[in-house]
Amino acid sequence: MSNRPDYSLLELASVREGDSVGTTLANSVAYAQRAEQLGFSRFWLAEHHNMEGISSSATSVLIGHIAGKTDRIRVGSGGVMLPNHPPLVIAEQFGTLESLYPGRIDLGLGRAPGTDPVTARALRREGLGAEQFPEDVARLQQLLGPLQPGQPVKAIPGAGSNVPIWLLGSSLYSAQLAAIRGLPYAFAGHFAPRLYREALRVYRDNFQPSDQLAAPYSMLAVPAIPADSMDEARRLATTSYQRILALFRGQPLWMRPPVDSMEGLWNAGEKASVQDFLALQILGDANDLNRQLDELLATVDVDELMFTIDIYDPAKRRHALEVLAATRRA
Repeated sequence: MSNRPDYSLLELASVREGDSVGTTLANSVAYAQRAEQLGFSRFWLAEHHNMEGISSSATSVLIGHIAGKTDRIRVGSGGVMLPNHPPLVIAEQFGTLESLYPGRIDLGLGRAPGTDPVTARALRREGLGAEQFPEDVARLQQLLGPLQPGQPVKAIPGAGSNVPIWLLGSSLYSAQLAAIRGLPYAFAGHFAPRLYREALRVYRDNFQPSDQLAAPYSMLAVPAIPADSMDEARRLATTSYQRILALFRGQPLWMRPPVDSMEGLWNAGEKASVQDFLALQILGDANDLNRQLDELLATVDVDELMFTIDIYDPAKRRHALEVLAATRRA
């Protein structure tokens, strides 16, 4: 256990059915504060749009709010969906965040829109989709790097801030790009586990050192349901099963209370699809989690694990962090 990677958290600011967004964000703050107390490394927020039940659409605003309510934990985006934004705007936002919270801000970038095509058009980046991602990443690196003589467009603030840029992905594309650019890489195993071994291997095998990073640094996102017993974890996990089922059915993604059984709520095909989606999920008490983490880490070489924890009760969700943190102690 002493060789365990660092632990971090990914947050969607998920809204419980019947709760307000204000209540949801207050719960996210308390969750981040508990994570900081327990020694988690990062707290990232994911950009999604037009999804009832997820309130992290204004990602940079939430990053500033969480950073302002914590003291040490790194706060960042997991990720900003770059096709939705002009790189200059992101550079200014994250340059401002870095000025406010020096040494604590991460900029994780994704190349999907994080929404449907109609909403993507409403975000006003029509025609500038994922195919422009490498150029947009390069532009951001330039805008956040040192000012160059005669540079016509400057991010103020942002220039010279050197906010760490991460590339996020669920396929081999961003793994290869991160390796070529010498950037840290995070794989989205929490919703697209199929290629995690291959993508992380491609990244390590092809990594080229850069000014930002001398050696490869990778992170794997994993869904987790830590609890005081396996029976309780299995019950709590039905909240995430219901949400993923709603996602597949095109329904709102409100967090719903756990149920004793999913029988009657899904059919055999839907059950198989949800289980594929959550193929990397770990659940149970600290001993259960230790065994499952050992099995996972035997299959892949990563420097950090980033957990998504979908638990309906905010107090039980914070307690889950205590159970999970216990697995890092030698």
